[in-house]
Order: sequence, then structure tokens, then C-alpha cells
Amino acid sequence: MSQADLVIRGGLVFDGRGGAPVQADVAITGDRIVAVGTVAERGREEIDATGLIVTPGWVDIHTHYDGQITWDSRMTPSSTLGATTVVAGNCGVGFAPVRPQDRDTLIRLMEGVEDIPGAALHAGLSWNWESFAEYMDAVDELPHDIDVAVQVPHGALRVYVMGERGANRDPATADENARMRELTRDAIRAGALGFSTTRTMVHRTADGDLTPTLGAARAEMEAIAGGLADAGSGVLQWVSDFSDMEGEFQLIRDLTRIAGQPLSFSMVQADVVPDQWRELTRRLDEAAAEGFPIKAQVAGRPVGLMLGLQGSAHPFISRPAYREIADLPLAEKVAAMRDQAFRARLIGEKPEKGHPFINSLAGAHHKMYAIEGEIDYEPDPATSLGARGKALGINPDELLYDAMLADEGRAFLFFPMHNYVEGSLENVRAMLANPNTLSGLSDGGAHVGAICDVSLPTFMLSYWCRDRTRGLRFDLAETIRGQTKDTADAVGLNDRGVVAPGYLADLNVIDFDRLKLNVPYMVYDLPTAARRLMQDAQGYVATIKSGQVIYREGQATGALPGRLIRGRQSAPQRLAAE
Repeated sequence: MSQADLVIRGGLVFDGRGGAPVQADVAITGDRIVAVGTVAERGREEIDATGLIVTPGWVDIHTHYDGQITWDSRMTPSSTLGATTVVAGNCGVGFAPVRPQDRDTLIRLMEGVEDIPGAALHAGLSWNWESFAEYMDAVDELPHDIDVAVQVPHGALRVYVMGERGANRDPATADENARMRELTRDAIRAGALGFSTTRTMVHRTADGDLTPTLGAARAEMEAIAGGLADAGSGVLQWVSDFSDMEGEFQLIRDLTRIAGQPLSFSMVQADVVPDQWRELTRRLDEAAAEGFPIKAQVAGRPVGLMLGLQGSAHPFISRPAYREIADLPLAEKVAAMRDQAFRARLIGEKPEKGHPFINSLAGAHHKMYAIEGEIDYEPDPATSLGARGKALGINPDELLYDAMLADEGRAFLFFPMHNYVEGSLENVRAMLANPNTLSGLSDGGAHVGAICDVSLPTFMLSYWCRDRTRGLRFDLAETIRGQTKDTADAVGLNDRGVVAPGYLADLNVIDFDRLKLNVPYMVYDLPTAARRLMQDAQGYVATIKSGQVIYREGQATGALPGRLIRGRQSAPQRLAAE
């Protein structure tokens, strides 16, 4: 072997296939792994991985960096938390194809569904595209730290073909269905990784309207699936309430058959339908046994709201007194809230009507947890603000008020919105353990004022494989496989997710004993200085993308080897039969 460009020396290598790890060197030349084992020759650059673990880079298949990838070379915080590949364009929202007159419609849709500030999108998006292929070209012009793939969003597709009628959820005509089929085919052929849609009442535009794709007719969905069949490639990504369980699940079975391509749907345990996931799992297992390529994407912890004065949501937003100070700078807001007369008035008020989601938070003290030093993603219900208030014999709003003022108003409370009905992660464990589920739903780049679940891959290792005390843990090798090879294979990216010769040199070098998530915090670095939640981690010694070290201990090296992925990627030929 000629001299390698980089050798990772003496680490415990988890190759992504789920088997036992081996002590080995990893040699890299160019963007590929060339040897795993004993490498006698010195590399041009070396990383001493003694006492560390070496894994494939995380492949995150559920993100919303659709706007960010057009103006920012760094896919933070995903890339600083070990991801080397992200898939955007989920949940049916995105920015292509688009006509000039519909740009604001797509921004309002993204802002409402994914809580990405509209002002930042207006300022950041160049709109130097119309077709989906032109959008991909615009993404490809900008160098990135990690690889990005994109999917055709149903909302944009529908509005492009149908205009205002599409936004208003009018039925598509046969000609319009044919046009959506054609555009889907063309986008997949140009390199789109798949197609995504949303069919949930929860997703709304920034104006509170239902999304264009809610209730799209079977004929429309079958036409789009036909577009994937015409292209001979692609994946389907699905979000639904499954309120019509029989009809909706039959539809996704039929679409995978028509498309001849795999489909994944989001699965969480919601408080309002706490047992729905069990029925979905039953149907999922049944479909898989019959050969349907259907998977469920599952989040490995509660879908957690960060409630605070800097964020998009907290229980006091709809109180009349708070509305008086809502637009003040943070320091002035905190000063006003420290006035005892103001405090008494706000706590004594009832929420105003018209804020159903916020008002549902207002009485849910049993699911509010103060973050004290570290964030606990499986908190004991006995430590909730509701339980503490009851034990002290006081209104829990008093505790909530104080918790929100901590750290000069920069503190957050953790609110497990989904996946925490019984106050533990045992149901999540059952979902994750199912062979027909995928580790996903990080929502990287989205919900920037309320949720920071982008750290899910790190949490899966540090908590589920090491720190959990309230129940069984997961095997480290299998967990690594679940967010590398399994996720990569699920979307057709068969050239990554494995540490073996011929595969892309996308790797993490991790001090597993030191691996730890820090508390989320707010930054103001989006266009127009708009906010977004950020989270850091300790223990990532190095993250390597295509053979180049892009982060050391979470700090950028300046290397930008990432690229736009165009379509499915084949496994290395020498290993394709494995």
C-alpha cells in the first residue's frame, strides 16, 4: 500500500455492521478507506485513537436544512455533533420547484411547519432557481462541511403545478396529477433522493392555515408514486395523523408497490393517542413480513420543547400581562418580570383564548422540568414543577416563573411533548428495538426556537448505551449500526455508513467515556440575526468527512469537503456482494 493520507491509529473500531468492535488502524487515501487492520506505514497525517472508539459518521435522514444549505457552508449543529451526511426536504416542505409569485407561500409554509424564522428565510434565500434541478445546482455551488441530500417536497410541487388552488387544497385535475408525476420523475432523475409529504393537522402555515398537502387524494399520491417508478429510484417520506388508520396504512402499502421504492413514516407516542404507536407497529410488522419496504422513523427520546423567554414557546405567552413586555429586549423583559407587582398580576391571570397549543402547555406542569446543571432526557416525574409545587403546597406557576428567570432569562425548561406519556422511555425502547424502525426525527435545522433534538445520535450513544439507570440499555455496536449503515441503506446511500475498504472515509473518533451533551442555548446567527437553538457536546475528538478532518473537539478546521449527493449511491464494487 502506498502512503496513506490519514491513518487513525489504534482505536476500537465499530464498523457500522453491528458486530463486535476490533482494535485496529484505519488508513485513508483521498476520500476512501483503504485499509482496516494493522497499518505498518506512517500516514501523511495521523490521529492517535488509543483508548478511543472509531465509528462511521452519523447519517441523519430527517433534517430541514433546505434553506441553510443555500447560504451556509456549515450544517451546524449536525456537523459538530458527528453527522457527516444529512437528508433535507422532509415533511413535504421546501423551496423548489417554485415560481416567483409563490416564494412567500413556501416561506410561510416552512416558517409555520418547521419554526424557521421567515425574516431569515427572506434574507437568506437567493431564489436563483425555479426547477428542482436548478435548486440542486444552487446548493451544489456552495461548499459544505458535510454531504447533503435533498428530497422533492410535496407542498412546493403542488403549489408549482396548481398555484393558489394547490395552496388552498383544491383537488388536482388529471392533467395536474400527470404534471406532478412528470416533475417528480425529472427531479429524481436530476438527483433528488426522494419525495416527502405531510398529511397531519398539526402542521400549519405561519398564518395558521392547513398545509397544501393535507388530504391530497389517492389519485394524486398514486401519480407521484408513478413518478418514482418512472425514474426507477427514490424514497417516500411520510407524515400522517393516521386518524383513518385502515385507509392511510393501505395507501402507503399501495404507494410502495406502485413506486417500487421504500417508504418511511414518522412514529411517536402522542398524549392524545397514547396507544396508536402499538397499532402502527402491528401493521408495520405485518407489512414488512409481506415484503413491503416500509419503515417507521423513531426518535430515541422525548420530542422535547425548550420553554423559555428566548424561545418560541412558554406557558406565559398568552397571558395579557406578558403580552405587554413580549417585544422588549431580554434584559428589559427580565427586569420587568422581577417586579413583584407584575409577577403577582401575571401569575394571577388566565391565558387568553386563541392560543390552543400554548394554552395546553399552561396547565401541564406535570411535564415541565427545570434544567439544573445538566439536561435529563428521562426525568423522574416526581421532579416536575407540578410535583414540586404540590409537595410545597404552592402554585407551580411560581416555580415556573422563577425557573424562566434563571441565568438572566436565558434558562430553558424541558417539556417532553411526545414519547413520554408514562413518564419513562420504555415505550421508546420498544419502538427502537423493533427491526422495522429507523433512528430518525432529529429535525436538524428546524424548530429553531423550540426544539433541539438534532443531538439524538449523540444521545443514543451516551444515554442508551452507557448512562441509563431507569431500565435496560442498548448494545453500543447495534446502536452505531442503527444510525450509520441502517439509515444510509434506508435511503439508498450504500457508499457510506461502514468502516471498511472502499467506503467513503466518513468517521468519528470519540472519547466514549467523556461523551456528553451540554445544555441547549440560544444563538443569533441566522440571516437578520434571527435566533436558533444550539447544542454542543464533549467527547468528539475528531470528525472526518471524505478523508478530511472537519472538526476537532467540536472546533472547525476550515475543511469543506462536503458535497450535494445526487441520487442513490452504490456500495463499493469489491464489497457490493456483502
